Amino acid sequence: MAARQKEMNEVERLIGQILRIGVVVSAIVISLGLLMLFIQGGSGYPGNAVPLGFRAMFAGVAAFKPFAVIMLGLFLLILTPVLRVVVSIYAFAVEHDTMYVVITTIVLIILVIAMVIGYAGK
Repeated sequence: MAARQKEMNEVERLIGQILRIGVVVSAIVISLGLLMLFIQGGSGYPGNAVPLGFRAMFAGVAAFKPFAVIMLGLFLLILTPVLRVVVSIYAFAVEHDTMYVVITTIVLIILVIAMVIGYAGK
């Protein structure tokens, strides 16, 4: 029992670290994009254009376009809680807590569907 509790504490610590690291990394990336925006004096795109897809975002980051870097930071910020859900599924599976594995998997499916719908709607 003590070993199981210790393992769960480690998983909870890992989840906390994932959330902290994800938020810090995304904040750094967004701040870098904002700094680039102020230094370059523009978004890196003509008019009101912004990168709408992953390919455009990554191409923009490779070209040092400020809006693309900001979009990457926002993507990382959105990805952070999704990663937490994935780790939670693993933690519940290790505990053999089938009900919570199912519930958390449903939450993950809903998140993925929402992202796909959002991406398709652009």
